[in-house]
Amino acid sequence: MNRLQAVGAAIREARLEQQLSQEKLAELAKLHRNVIGKAERGVSAPALDSLFAIADALGTSASKLVARGEELADESAL
Repeated sequence: MNRLQAVGAAIREARLEQQLSQEKLAELAKLHRNVIGKAERGVSAPALDSLFAIADALGTSASKLVARGEELADESAL
């Protein structure tokens, strides 16, 4: 898993912990659902302002999402 995919996995993990659908997270973040889906799959990197909006909607910080993503990437490299 590369870092982009891992950050997407961290977003998905945080979203599921809060029992939110992609649609609901997109609504809370004021983004299109496709942005959430592509970010979670690691298909495309969300713009920085989108990452901040996602983090805010999840009640966390962008830095925590990125740090968790790096942890997941490191774990998958083992």
